[in-house]
Amino acid sequence: MTEQRDPGRRTTGLLYGLGAYGAWGLYPAYFPLLKPAGAVEVLAHRIVWTLLLMAVVLVVMRKLSDLRSLTRRTWLLLAAASVLICVNWLVYVWAVSNGHVVDAALGYFINPLVTVLIGVVFFGERLHRAQLAAVLIAAAGVAILTVTTGRIPAIALVLAISFGLYGAVKKVVPVDPRVSVGLEAAIAAPFAIGFIMVLTLRGDAQFANNGAGHAALMILCGPVTALPLLCFAAAAQRLPLVTLGLLQYMTPSLQMIWGVAVGHELMPPARWGGFALIWVALAVFSADLLSRARRTRVAAAARR
Repeated sequence: MTEQRDPGRRTTGLLYGLGAYGAWGLYPAYFPLLKPAGAVEVLAHRIVWTLLLMAVVLVVMRKLSDLRSLTRRTWLLLAAASVLICVNWLVYVWAVSNGHVVDAALGYFINPLVTVLIGVVFFGERLHRAQLAAVLIAAAGVAILTVTTGRIPAIALVLAISFGLYGAVKKVVPVDPRVSVGLEAAIAAPFAIGFIMVLTLRGDAQFANNGAGHAALMILCGPVTALPLLCFAAAAQRLPLVTLGLLQYMTPSLQMIWGVAVGHELMPPARWGGFALIWVALAVFSADLLSRARRTRVAAAARR
């Protein structure tokens, strides 16, 4: 059965999707708890503990045999994915730990539109009128944020571009998502372990110097990273892409609420104006997605 004909499968997929995007939306509440560990140390532990957890998952799911069939091209793509997701993680952890939660939220608001542009540039996809309008409106919003703050929204752009490119790489990697996540962590692990060893030898490591509670939170980096990714993979298998695409706005919405309501980050009127344009762009983009999905369903029903 497809997800459209199986309400139970669709409901399960929706729960997985809510779990993934809800967990990502609550990240700003978690990563500041890891201070005084710096962003690079947190990234290193995130990689190591994710690798250990995913190794257990692959053994339990009997997926280790998949490694034998990987080609050189696949390994290169996984290496690229590993670099991109590490850049994304590093910038995100630094942002939410240093009072830039709203900037991080902006990155994930504009990510769908960046993904559309990547599709045009790398996959030869064509922009529909509504998509082009959404991209131009969002660009105007980013321009307003740049002019009013006097600086390019670098955090948002790095997060959006790195995750957009990561998604593009994952699109062409012919590997089970569980295997992919584990191998991305494995590729980065030697660098992460080396960094942790250097910090420890210098006496600058925070992992064992701030009590058992802090050490436990650092170890939780693995489950906190891997479980939402696994939920996302399960949701992607059960939900239409339109539903999945609309669910993703839950993450930056929760992050922005946290940044404004809990972090008390400044939101002057001009900044609200820039965000408002980006929300208009997302509304245009989402309306176009829903319209096209509806026409596709009607056409499919007419052919039966």
